[in-house]
Formats: sequence, C-alpha cells, structure tokens
Amino acid sequence: MEATKLEPLFNLQELEAKLNGNGRARANGLTGWDILSVDQFDRDKLAYIFGRAEEMREMVERVHGVDLLKGRVLACLFYEPSTRTSASFIAAMERLGGSVIPITQGVQFSSVSKGETLADTIRTLEQYADVIVLRHPEIGSARMAAEAAGVPVINAGDGPGEHPTQALLDLFTIKEEMGRIDG
Repeated sequence: MEATKLEPLFNLQELEAKLNGNGRARANGLTGWDILSVDQFDRDKLAYIFGRAEEMREMVERVHGVDLLKGRVLACLFYEPSTRTSASFIAAMERLGGSVIPITQGVQFSSVSKGETLADTIRTLEQYADVIVLRHPEIGSARMAAEAAGVPVINAGDGPGEHPTQALLDLFTIKEEMGRIDG
C-alpha cells in the first residue's frame, strides 16, 4: 500500500526565512522587543502575534515539534512559584527546537541568597540566553531587568503589577472562542 503524501499546512522554509541570522523575527515591528506591559500592543501587533501563534501551533501539531529555534536559549527566571506560566514557556521553547535554562525553583539558593541584585543576575543570564522570561514579586521589576539586559526580557508577572503574557493568552483564547476581539 502506498503512503498518501500530506500537503503541508505551512511552509517551514518560508517561516525560517522570516528569521535573520540572529534568529529574531525580521520586519515585524517586534524585533528585539521587551514584553513588559499590555500597553505596548495595538491591534496590528496583536494580529501579528496571534497569526504567528496560530502558525506555530499548526506546525507543532502537524510535526510534533520543529527546529525553528534550534541554537536559541531561553532563561526562565522565576522568583515566585509558578506552574502554568513556567511550564508554558519551557514547553513552547522546547517544541520549537530551542533550549531552556530553568531557574524556576530554588532562586533563594542561587547567588541571590548571597546578595546578588536582580540587575546582576540579569546581566549574568544574558551571557547565556537569547531571551529572559522573568517573574518577580516587585512591581516594575521586569522594566528594571529590561534596562539592565542586552537581550529581550518578557514579563511573566511582576507581583501585583502586570502579567502581559497572561493577558495576551486570554485575548488569544477570546479570539479563538468568539472569532474576534472587540473593544
């Protein structure tokens, strides 16, 4: 019996061509962006992000993982407990072929316990990572980390402040369920 050839839902070479030599998306207005606040996103940026999220989901569902981010490293630095947020970032990075430095438990046993500042920790991690995901109990900590970092910082929650990645996920879910976002 002859195997049926499936037509691809996406063109992997085309998606890879959207990446330049350092692995960051080209010509999309988000290159090298820190994600610190929901206020950074207008309708066009949301449409772009949601479109790429749909492409990535289709890729992963179709082939169970790709090497789109091979050679890229995400540092997951969590000063507060997290299950869903940390697991989501780790799973996404690994499914797209990247690797993760997971500092999601035991921060109190790291150099922080010896008095290392958040800025010093960020400057150390940026030597190893292409992007840093930070959850920290202090409002404004992600912005301070972004000012210290030479790589993009993603705010995964700054105490009672913002959690823009959760807000983006909520909006994406509303769009998926309702077909659109109004307001």
